[in-house]
Amino acid sequence: MNYFRKKQISAPDSSLKKTLGGFDLTMLGVGAIIGTGIFVLTGVAAATHAGPALILSFILAGLSCVFAALCYAEFASTVPAAGSAYAYSYAAFGEIIAWIMGWTLILEYGFASSAVASGWSGYFQGLLAGFNIHVPTALSSAYNPAAGTYIDLPAILAVFGITALLIQGVKKSSRLNNIMVIIKLAVVLLFIVVGAGYVKPDNWTPFMPFGFGGVATGAATVFFAYIGFDAVSTAAEEVKNPKKNMPIGIIASLLICTVLYIVVSAILTGIVPYTDLNVKNPVAFALNYIHQDWAAGLISVGAITGITTVLLVMMYGQTRLLYAMSRDGLLPAVLSKVSPKTKVPTLNTWITAAVVAFFSGVVPLGKLAELTNIGTLFAFIVVSIGIIVLRKTQPDLKRGFKVPFVPVIPALAVLFCGYLTLQLPKTTWISFVVWLAIGLVIYFTYGRKHSHLNKVEQNSPTTNTVVNK
Repeated sequence: MNYFRKKQISAPDSSLKKTLGGFDLTMLGVGAIIGTGIFVLTGVAAATHAGPALILSFILAGLSCVFAALCYAEFASTVPAAGSAYAYSYAAFGEIIAWIMGWTLILEYGFASSAVASGWSGYFQGLLAGFNIHVPTALSSAYNPAAGTYIDLPAILAVFGITALLIQGVKKSSRLNNIMVIIKLAVVLLFIVVGAGYVKPDNWTPFMPFGFGGVATGAATVFFAYIGFDAVSTAAEEVKNPKKNMPIGIIASLLICTVLYIVVSAILTGIVPYTDLNVKNPVAFALNYIHQDWAAGLISVGAITGITTVLLVMMYGQTRLLYAMSRDGLLPAVLSKVSPKTKVPTLNTWITAAVVAFFSGVVPLGKLAELTNIGTLFAFIVVSIGIIVLRKTQPDLKRGFKVPFVPVIPALAVLFCGYLTLQLPKTTWISFVVWLAIGLVIYFTYGRKHSHLNKVEQNSPTTNTVVNK
């Protein structure tokens, strides 16, 4: 049994419809990146980890992502297949590494979707409270009997609402995403314009109250804010010209969001002393702090819109990953069945919704975010190493985009992302190892037997499944 058999690097026969361009991909990326991170995690990271040096935390996390994004852009322009890092690993390393990567991405997208739904619930309930409408305590948050909460009903309803949209087709989902992204960008710019005049430089002193260790921990925390640009690569089979448009969508969305994050964090800590920012809605809180309540209300609406787009793109990424793994035989074939009318893997999408709704309803936001971060960082590391491997093993491969200064840039991505993983709690590492162990059991009991490459190997014993050698 060859566990390292590799897939051919070519555009697959896809049942998905090609409708997306470079602008759509950029908006998908911005839709996925600007959301929970900027509207929720900025306050916690500033108050408990980085202080005003939150700016440096965003730069550190952003650098990790920029290096990794360049690697994703090369892969996405070379391997135009759904499945993101899973598909890339199948071509660069072989089946068992691809399975590990796919299983890791299921963790990333699944738990990220659950975490985002939980964050959406918090902002939505805050908006309802402004109209004196309150969700019953037992149904307002994840399972915590001490606080009297048992299930997060708004989060569950949000997940199924997004699913109802996703099954209508990628073009309709993309159009609505574009509209919501424009709204939330307008809201972020509103905060920058209104808040800039109220910045007090004294609030930036001391600049690094928790030392560089606090900055690093803050970077590991706000790294969740950058998760999403890799979800753009899951759309490869639905893009009109992937070799050109995939790099545009990945790099442009990341650069736009990094600049906005740095500016917003500078203004946020300049308006409010960092010690007061440990709240669930720091951006709106800052505007209330300077008595700009009208703008704070708009921020809350924009935050709900922004977080909705993140949930949309994360769940979309999860469904396309399951589609790719199922098509390769590593997961049951039912997950890659596509609706003849909408060209959407409908059953796959509803199964994703059920799992995401369960975790968002009962697991606390903090735990979801930590598990998402480690899964994403692991994926970035493997993709970056994959660039170096393919440059050595298949130097003549046609690449729509090429990472400059290889192996330096991929090595920097590995170092930065590896450093951030070391900042995560021990319990997160234990949970991640357990998750991988469960995944390997599934692979050895199901995936390796049903793999399409395994069937090819059995039917043609002399066939060499490693291509382009």
